[in-house]
Amino acid sequence: MNLSTYSRRPKTFIALLLIASLMLSVTGGAVDVSHRDWLAPWYRDSDNPLGGSAYVLWEIRLPRILFSLLIGAALGLCGTLTQGLFRNPLADPGLLGISSGAACAAALTIVFLARSGINIPFEWRFAILPVAAFTGAVGVCLTLDRVAHWITADSLSGLLLTGIALNALAGAIIGLCTYVATDEQLRSLTFWTLGSVAGASWGLVSVLAVLLSWAFWFAHRSLSALNALALGEAVAGHVGVEVRQLRTRIVVLVALVSGFSVAWCGIIGFIGLIAPHIVRSVLGADHRRVAPYSMGIGALLLLWADTAARTLAVPAEIPVGIFTSLLGAPFFLVLLLSFRNGARHAG
Repeated sequence: MNLSTYSRRPKTFIALLLIASLMLSVTGGAVDVSHRDWLAPWYRDSDNPLGGSAYVLWEIRLPRILFSLLIGAALGLCGTLTQGLFRNPLADPGLLGISSGAACAAALTIVFLARSGINIPFEWRFAILPVAAFTGAVGVCLTLDRVAHWITADSLSGLLLTGIALNALAGAIIGLCTYVATDEQLRSLTFWTLGSVAGASWGLVSVLAVLLSWAFWFAHRSLSALNALALGEAVAGHVGVEVRQLRTRIVVLVALVSGFSVAWCGIIGFIGLIAPHIVRSVLGADHRRVAPYSMGIGALLLLWADTAARTLAVPAEIPVGIFTSLLGAPFFLVLLLSFRNGARHAG
């Protein structure tokens, strides 16, 4: 069966993949679960709390699975919007330094805010780290936008080189934070560089579900404008698109969603790059279709990566960022090769 067959019913295909992946992910892990564990919450009371495999299922495994789906969907949406904004199929929040900027700001918060002597309650971390990550993501994204539009005239090489430079700068700052960090802070910083969804909880799932729903609703109003922007800023302006306002909206939205993702999961690369390319190769370049299906593909990719991360080395756990990099690096090289072959044939 070829890709054209899948393109006729993409919703059905993704839904079937999602159901199969969820079943595999729920049943896989260090602790086996049974059908009785699914009914445990209905028999729970103060004298009979959740315990054993039922606790693992409802308080650890299910929140983690749902969180990985939501984070993957968020990364897929951010990748689509970033590529549409910069008119660059190689762009994503990680490759362009946005995720690194968010992680850098979070690392500075972890290390130097603790050294400032300010006693911050642990509960405030829920708000402080996402705000710090959001600030770092906005700073990097605005820098990229300015460089791409004013200095390098939206050139592909200038954009990518700027992203590489910002990634290097953020990596250097994170390295400095690692050098001066305490043992406890060092463990937290290692989390940022490798990525993990192990900190999932029902509270985080609820917050991210609300944020992602709002983000998609907000982004959906700009997808037609991104289609016009793909033809060039002059054409988009002639059909009534306020290009500068569109850039600002997309920048803030990508920074907010990717900043939240990095704040709670660390750097998880390549999902935002791969998902939109898979969708465009099957369904075309219309952002009104690419955005929602990229969210679905991104959710599946991260769920597969996280399932492998927590099951292949039981009882140990491999950072999920390792698996996304193993998946994304070869894909990126193949993508570059296809661009080179396309340019050769065009010449």
